[in-house]
Amino acid sequence: MKRICLLLLAVIFASFLAACSNKDDESSGEISEFRKVYAGEIKTLNYLKTAEANEFAMSANLIDGLIEYDKYGIVQPSLAVEWTANEDSTVWTFKIREGVKWVDHEGEEYAEVVAQDFVDGLNYVLDAKNESSTAWIATVVKNGNAFYNGEITDFSQVGVKALDKYTLEYTLENPTPYFLSMLNYVCFFPVNGDFLADKGETFGTTRETTLYNGAYILEKFEPQNERVLVKNESYWDKDNVFIDRLRFKYNKEALTVAPELFLRGEIDSADIPTSVVEEWFNDEEKKTKLRQIQNNFYTYFYALNFNPQYDAEYEPENWKIAVNNKNFRKSLFHALDRKSAMLTTEPFNPESLLNNTITPKNFVDVEGVDYTQLAPLADISNTDSFNADLALEYKEKALTELEGKATFPVKVVMPYNSSMPDWANRTQVVEQQLENLLGADYIDVIVEPGPSTGFLSEVRHPGKYSLMEVNWGPDYADPSSYTDPFTEGGTYNKPELAEGYTEANGKSKYQNMVDAAKAEMDIAKRYELFAEAESFLIEEAFVIPYAVGGTGYIASKLNPFEAQYSPFGVTLEKFKGQKVLAEPMSNEEFKEALAQWEKERAEALAKAGK
Repeated sequence: MKRICLLLLAVIFASFLAACSNKDDESSGEISEFRKVYAGEIKTLNYLKTAEANEFAMSANLIDGLIEYDKYGIVQPSLAVEWTANEDSTVWTFKIREGVKWVDHEGEEYAEVVAQDFVDGLNYVLDAKNESSTAWIATVVKNGNAFYNGEITDFSQVGVKALDKYTLEYTLENPTPYFLSMLNYVCFFPVNGDFLADKGETFGTTRETTLYNGAYILEKFEPQNERVLVKNESYWDKDNVFIDRLRFKYNKEALTVAPELFLRGEIDSADIPTSVVEEWFNDEEKKTKLRQIQNNFYTYFYALNFNPQYDAEYEPENWKIAVNNKNFRKSLFHALDRKSAMLTTEPFNPESLLNNTITPKNFVDVEGVDYTQLAPLADISNTDSFNADLALEYKEKALTELEGKATFPVKVVMPYNSSMPDWANRTQVVEQQLENLLGADYIDVIVEPGPSTGFLSEVRHPGKYSLMEVNWGPDYADPSSYTDPFTEGGTYNKPELAEGYTEANGKSKYQNMVDAAKAEMDIAKRYELFAEAESFLIEEAFVIPYAVGGTGYIASKLNPFEAQYSPFGVTLEKFKGQKVLAEPMSNEEFKEALAQWEKERAEALAKAGK
């Protein structure tokens, strides 16, 4: 009996080691595997419908679009092998790569990818009944908005055509020189029309109701348990896919337990919460596994909600009265100590990540002048919004103007995603800091933990907040991409509902400023108009700019400089081109690699004429 027990234990231990290894011995040779835990579950695989980052991050590895980017951010052919644009960039023609296959969840060939698939994809996105969250991007095509609004019902009048089996043409509403960058987003991804019609409303609900033409196939999709992606052996560029299996295991405490799981060798990447970063840096062994996260072009800001939809006990009507007072907004704007907030994520150099504008620096430029340095945005970009004296001045003005109108203290509902410990800590810091400066007799900040799954759809989209940290990533290479959260139809804080800003045409002043900028095709003038609109948004304190993305620290066996790179779209989410390292990259190695990458990128951009 003892011998049998020992044998059983040996088998169990061997199985555990195999499960924890990122190399599985199979008859075909070594299998490279990347493992991670996650807390926020995805709700759909329908890439034509979603706008949530964790959902299109999955789709980026399952579906290819027309173009992709190399590791320096230079556009490359993907399902389009070449393209041309007419002189004013209103008509774009693409030659589709021949022989690319759609495969089912078992890797069996279903059909060839053809030009019509891109037409069918856009038809789905622009059909209002499908409720695509990215339709507003797709309205760049001619008559796209008219079709979406039901003004025309014949989709053949929309500016997308399959000229033949492998030739695709887009006709746009206006000259759009940055259109290529828009194709890096899910709304321009293809779909097989026959498969879509066959699956109907079940399309993208399971791995079986999804087709794949990308680097990976979804082998397992068990919500709140596990999802596994395996290399697509029919993929057109499979020689550049080096990780054979991606394994994501659900754990509702993922961000808390991941560091220990990484140290035990059970996963290959873990975000390291600020609460343990110092401990890791002070431990010689752990320190070698820790590095900074590479900055990206996500922008973080605090949004003041003009259409609160939370429970009556939190006095949403009173908040609406207060937030419609500019001096009240300005008191919050200047009272928020963003450095103190950032210390919850970056305790060593918080100032390096603070951002005074919505559009981050180095996104676009005009003849070498960064967009954020255009007048009148330059003054805002170069000035810290935190100013205790100004905050108290605006408080006194607000108290005078709101006397007899609003009840003090004003309840300020501030939710956060409960699966993110740093966000939870930051919310507590902001609550204490604002109340200490402005006084508990002026505001009562109510911290509310939100769900780890569906936070956007359950909290932010329906507007169940007064003041909240939110973020936005650009979808294409134009400043207009950073206006989308705040214009009509956006799902953020509804600044178009702010009282006193409606102009003669029935639109808000900000909306009219953005519309004028979008209509301007001269790049220098266009960017100047967008800078004026962004300055207005910030100076009126509709939002409080906070930071750029990519904050914090990570332990990872991935080299970020092998990955595809782009400030916009889904490219950064792709595992294609990456390898699992034998050991994690240290912070010293990261800094050296970053410096080398920046040098090589500058050379590559210069060579490409960017």
